Amino acid sequence: MAKKVSPKGKKIDFEVSLAELEELVERMEEGELTLEDSLKDFERGIELTRSCQQALKEAEQRVQMLVGKSGKEKLVPYEED
Repeated sequence: MAKKVSPKGKKIDFEVSLAELEELVERMEEGELTLEDSLKDFERGIELTRSCQQALKEAEQRVQMLVGKSGKEKLVPYEED
């Protein structure tokens, strides 16, 4: 499956986006950013979150299509302990 391309022409990679999101959260949790920098990081975090959610949604759809081809397997929701 081809990777999505951002408006700036860069490929969007789930793992890279997730790592950047984690870095943003850590930086914001430190509480040493200016209000303007915090807002910029928050805005970027929203973009990254949406990108990651879309990638997960697409992966789930692929799994459903693959499982649906055989007709034998049934997907069940994941339940954490």
